Amino acid sequence: MLHLVTHSRSLMLLLLLSFISLSVYSQTGSITGTVTDGKVPLAGATVHVERTNKGGYTNAQGKFSLDIVPGNYTVSVSFVGFTAQRKTVTIAAGQTVSLDVVLAASTTMNELVVLGSRSLPRTQTETPVPVDVIDIKRIAADAPQVSINQILNYVAPSFSSGTQTVADGTDHIDPASLRGLGPDQVLVLVNGKRRYNTALVNVNGTFGRGAVGTDMNTIPTAAIDRVEILRDGAAAQYGSDAIAGVINIILKSSVNRLSVNVTTGANVTSQSVDNIDGQTVQTGVNYGIPVGTKGGYINFGGSYDYRNYTNRSGPWVGAIYRTYPGGIDKTDSFLVANNITRGDIRMRAGQSKLRSAQLFANASIPLENNAELYLFGGIGYRNGQAAGVYRLPSDSRNILDIYPLGFLPEIHSDIYDRSLAAGIRGNLGEWKVDFSNTYGRNEFAFKVEHSLNASLEKASPTRFTCGGPVFTQNTTNLDFSRRLDVLEGLDIAFGAEHRFEQYQLIAGAENSYTDYGRASKIGVDADGNDILIPDPQGPINTLFGPDGSPRAGGAQVFPGFRPENAIKATRSAIAGYVDVEANFSSAFLLGGALRFENYNDFGSTLNGKLTTRYKLSERTALRASASTGFRAPSLHQRFYSSTSTLFVDGQPYEVGTFTNDSRPAQLLGIPQLKPEKSKSVSAGFTSTFGKFNLTLDGYFTRIDDRIVYTDQFSGSNADTASAVDKEIYQLLSLANANRAAFFANAINSETKGIDLVLTYSTKLAAGTLRADLSGTYSYTQKVGPVMASEKLKGKENIYFSRASRIYLERSVPREKVNLSVSYNIKRFNAFIRGVHFGSVEEATNDPNFYQTYSAKIVTDAAVGYKLTPALKLSIGSNNVFDVYPDKVANPANTTNNQFIYSRRATQFGYNGRFLFARLELNL
Repeated sequence: MLHLVTHSRSLMLLLLLSFISLSVYSQTGSITGTVTDGKVPLAGATVHVERTNKGGYTNAQGKFSLDIVPGNYTVSVSFVGFTAQRKTVTIAAGQTVSLDVVLAASTTMNELVVLGSRSLPRTQTETPVPVDVIDIKRIAADAPQVSINQILNYVAPSFSSGTQTVADGTDHIDPASLRGLGPDQVLVLVNGKRRYNTALVNVNGTFGRGAVGTDMNTIPTAAIDRVEILRDGAAAQYGSDAIAGVINIILKSSVNRLSVNVTTGANVTSQSVDNIDGQTVQTGVNYGIPVGTKGGYINFGGSYDYRNYTNRSGPWVGAIYRTYPGGIDKTDSFLVANNITRGDIRMRAGQSKLRSAQLFANASIPLENNAELYLFGGIGYRNGQAAGVYRLPSDSRNILDIYPLGFLPEIHSDIYDRSLAAGIRGNLGEWKVDFSNTYGRNEFAFKVEHSLNASLEKASPTRFTCGGPVFTQNTTNLDFSRRLDVLEGLDIAFGAEHRFEQYQLIAGAENSYTDYGRASKIGVDADGNDILIPDPQGPINTLFGPDGSPRAGGAQVFPGFRPENAIKATRSAIAGYVDVEANFSSAFLLGGALRFENYNDFGSTLNGKLTTRYKLSERTALRASASTGFRAPSLHQRFYSSTSTLFVDGQPYEVGTFTNDSRPAQLLGIPQLKPEKSKSVSAGFTSTFGKFNLTLDGYFTRIDDRIVYTDQFSGSNADTASAVDKEIYQLLSLANANRAAFFANAINSETKGIDLVLTYSTKLAAGTLRADLSGTYSYTQKVGPVMASEKLKGKENIYFSRASRIYLERSVPREKVNLSVSYNIKRFNAFIRGVHFGSVEEATNDPNFYQTYSAKIVTDAAVGYKLTPALKLSIGSNNVFDVYPDKVANPANTTNNQFIYSRRATQFGYNGRFLFARLELNL
């Protein structure tokens, strides 16, 4: 890795010398100026000369300078949250024209965007594909949500994300989706550069099961300026993962402004034990420093977050304590003797406890000849604490001498993030050139506390180090683009990419995974008794609990990764692309992109995309696109293996995840993984009429060879079992498992839907009224038969079960509608938002547990007042009316009354009402 980074730095220096030595200039003039909001400079405002490749961004002082050949030009100036302006200028040879621009606050959401096209920026209603621009600065000042995933979940159409519970590491990283597709089918960029995936793969019973997503919550909201969301297949432009679309997070670039934001709150709800829990504090700070005298800057954004857990479980029902032999229920006398109640024996069903800190930096240093050196990146740490299933006192997994009342084991995670992107961009003749290297690493270290290894009996520790995954990615890009004065403008871009990835799985401590109660037979003594020697890999159990079942080995709730799980796997991919957009007239645009990628482990793929837009008038346009795409199987899906406790219809099983080249996979006929392939089409309508902006887009996406995480296969040691089933049983036993699961290209799927975004703003009395309506409907379904091998005939319902289909099709709402209204007048502002979350279904294979959870509306409200021009106080609530999802109908599906609300369906969570207060300081 060090060699790669050093090599990239050498290439950067070589390219810088090329810029200086090869740039050719003709006699030119220049346009200079300052962009402000009437009071302070606007750093990072977009300035471009229409129908040319000339453009750039204002520096820390809001200044810009563009060299250009003589002629008549129209200059467009824009900034998120402000109304764009167009100015006409005439340039003579050697002349410098001054152009100062004052931008007014925007009354619409029709911002300029660059995502989805490598040509000059366009407004949202002029793009050939749908792009949302989310002004995080504005929304974070009003909304109750503080993390980027939850902010987007409540404001962005077709984006879904929810907090999971009792789902191992997924409790600490929220899976997210776009247009109803998987977390790993949306590509995340930061400042236009590919963001790395998390090291965690979701294998427990949650939405996104089997997927590897990107943890956007590692980026502090204090460092984010805006988010662009491209809702269209874009693999031909940006590469693997962009089947559903692309999310581009743009960092702040302001200077000489200090902003401090402190938000605190809690869930105040009748469903919590003491009517209050989930206490939260987030402190965000942002400050930028000018660098040099030519407009350079370095902007720092950081946050510290604390989030307490919530608990919506009920008192344990059923037997808590049994005596043996016979398993006689002695719960009542047990509770009396220990002076406790059933309410003291319960799980934690709700959000996990988190502490986290992140620091990000974003910098730009102007160089000679209009070149720019830039870098951005950050470091982050998150500690998560989540609980598992309560181990009852008489359970064979408990040791009464250690936990007389049983125990609630906890999974603790230490999550480390680090990233750094650096590059240089500028002009090489008439071409814009951008050379960059982006590095990222995510480490997920598991620990288990308040637990034990039952096979060690009284000698067991209560804390374990369980190991964990590490994922590293390094991406090098070289991009060229220019506009030719052909037709009404011809934009050409091409480039190349090299990506290196490494996935490592680190084994835990020996006592976290070993079963010390196993032995191997080496003979028979003179009395005919077996001679046994301790052997953790042996087939014979020697330790048994009070109920006669074997004592479990490994750390309870999350056995550590075993040495045979440990692996370090790498791969590399190279890509080349060309992207062309032709403006045949001021009304008609046609674009095309072609991308070739080659992976050293999967071979090559070629993907294309066509886009078009036709303006019916200056305010109305039709747009459409068609594309092919792909997603390469992640290294995680190829090489992850472990044993963990998973729930199937309320019952816990020790499930071993095995790689596709393992012996169990060979016995069952599980094939090697191959890439997913997609086809997408979309068509839409955009219009600006009066004070309204409207976009309406429909889409269809088909994904072939979609990768899923299978249900659980089991073997058998019965005398009548086949040789294959007996071998599978033995292999599972050696892994401390009784079930087996795999990653497989099992199905094809189709997704169709429609997205609507309507915005309105007007002056009302002495203030400004703004309303935003967005809605989405997305329908995903499996199509065709399950693609099982001959060995799996008759086991298709295990390979891809009904529960797996529900996770794919109905575990997140198909429809979501958002209506937000805000009013600002002088020092006062008010905000109210209602979000309709559609129905979801229970992911289960048992007909007794089938259930549809009805649609609900969640209401947010907030008011704010500026105590001084620099200090603002806001108070408000998420879920003002304390709305909860429907309860689980069948008590048998609640795990002894612990999961009162479904843990499998992701609707809007079940934390109830959240009250908050926020103090903002802006200097």
